[in-house]
Amino acid sequence: MSDKNQPNSKDLFQKNTDRDKGKSIISVTLLYSFFKPYLINLLLASVVLVTTAGISLTFPIAIRRVVDGFYSDSTQLMDYYFAAAFLLASLLAIGTSLRFYLVTRLGERVVADIRKALFNKVISMSPGFYEKLLTGEILSRITTDTTLILSVVSSSVSLALRNILLLIGGLFFMFLTSIKLSLMVLLLVPIMIIPILAMGRKLRKLSRESQNKIADSSGMASEMMLASSTIQAFNFIKNARDNFSDIIENSFFIAKKRILVRSIMTALIIFVVFVGIVTVLWVGARDVRLGVISPGYLVQFVIYSGFVAGAIAALSEIFGELQRAAGATERIVEILKSEDPVKQPKIINQPNFENEIAIKFSNITFSYPLRPTDKILDGLSFILKKGETLALVGSSGAGKSSVFQLLLRFYEFQNGIIKIGNLSIKEVSTFVLRNQFAFVSQEPIIFANTVFENIRFGRPNASIDEVKTAAKNAASHEFIMNLPNGYDTFVGERGVLLSVGQKQRIAIARAFLRNAPILLLDEPTASLDAESESLIQGALERLATSRTVIVIAHRLSTVKRANKILVLDKGKIVSEGTHEQLINKKGLYAKLAKLQFLTN
Repeated sequence: MSDKNQPNSKDLFQKNTDRDKGKSIISVTLLYSFFKPYLINLLLASVVLVTTAGISLTFPIAIRRVVDGFYSDSTQLMDYYFAAAFLLASLLAIGTSLRFYLVTRLGERVVADIRKALFNKVISMSPGFYEKLLTGEILSRITTDTTLILSVVSSSVSLALRNILLLIGGLFFMFLTSIKLSLMVLLLVPIMIIPILAMGRKLRKLSRESQNKIADSSGMASEMMLASSTIQAFNFIKNARDNFSDIIENSFFIAKKRILVRSIMTALIIFVVFVGIVTVLWVGARDVRLGVISPGYLVQFVIYSGFVAGAIAALSEIFGELQRAAGATERIVEILKSEDPVKQPKIINQPNFENEIAIKFSNITFSYPLRPTDKILDGLSFILKKGETLALVGSSGAGKSSVFQLLLRFYEFQNGIIKIGNLSIKEVSTFVLRNQFAFVSQEPIIFANTVFENIRFGRPNASIDEVKTAAKNAASHEFIMNLPNGYDTFVGERGVLLSVGQKQRIAIARAFLRNAPILLLDEPTASLDAESESLIQGALERLATSRTVIVIAHRLSTVKRANKILVLDKGKIVSEGTHEQLINKKGLYAKLAKLQFLTN
């Protein structure tokens, strides 16, 4: 239903240069609004988190007392220390389990809300929004990007907070245990932090590039699979495989670079950590031999230093995950904050047709957003009264389908006024406006569902009897009842299990069920055989009764039934009248009739 030139396939999959670069790990905080409804859950998880971290920090003290208890003369005292250690271990296990449950549940809930918000956003956006984003790329943001955020929210953030607490608490207790050894450990901290900061920016950039490549591959795969029959018919399979392989290899190349950066960063940190631990153990062991500290204190200090070192190492890993999540968040927020090119009115108005005028175009000028200098409609004006049928005729690219696009407010026109009834369509919400129309196209959209649900798509709250009545009016009931499960028959993706004529009759039944006052027909009989055309033509005549109809005409029978015919050429009306009047003028219409209508 489009007169636009489609973008070059190369352009579709080479969009990375247009995307914003990842900015900062702070991007993750842009999702705060999704956490806000669950603040109590978040607070409870935080309390449990702090509690378990506190228990972890207490555990080395218990271990120290157990170790030093070996040198005590009191067996009972040593038993108490072991009992205390067992109690702490039990509390830590329970707390950690509860923390995991609360945080993971919160993550799943928030990501489910994000996915719903993304889908709700994109499903309501007008077609102009999809000119710059492939459907597969949008799906990648709903699935791949949100899965990454789920991983971060469910584990990484919780682990990050826990390790921050262990880092701070570990440093505090280290100083209480031994100032000298603690100062030695602190010398290692800047050495560990420097590579994290130095490589963080590079890692974030590579992470976003990697996510974008994944989105590109999803976009291409989606388009190629939807066009699989065409690809096979033209023996384009090898080219499709090569194109997809190129994108996947590019994605793999970016992923290798990202993995290399993270590997180097991890190796540096682990090396520094373990060299530091060995050094501290060596100095501490000498202090034990000299009697400066007890063996228990050395064990306590080693455990705390292990906490600190482990926390820093874990934070470096988590930092990398947060960098990736920041890129994914930016891509998600980019969609959530995007504005629909079609603006909604602030006041809800309901059009009426008391003045007998159903549709009025006044000096309409329209260009598609990606081709602003190419006028698709140029000063188009016409009036269509209630109950009349208007046929639009013209060669490909004349602007016929664009009339439908503007009536349904899929795009904004640049100049002029379009009225439906007594109101400009810009004064009517798209929801109210589109309720005035039923649409039947040459290639009807059939969903991977049952026949019943495909017909009820026209009016989701319709009853079974209403659906069957619509099917009978559309000459569909008989063939539906001959299907394996009647109305409950699953028709496959895009209705692949149905013939072209059957899909068309289901689409007409859908339009009957919708029962809208205005009918838009993109000649649904153009590609049918004679028998199917006869059945559908009769259904369309019944559907058009007492309705205002605009039809893009390809058949002589359709043209002859019209009250008025507009002949379009390059977005302008070059002639108008009835079939007989236009034939007698011997202009463009007569030429089209000879080449197109009279041969069908």
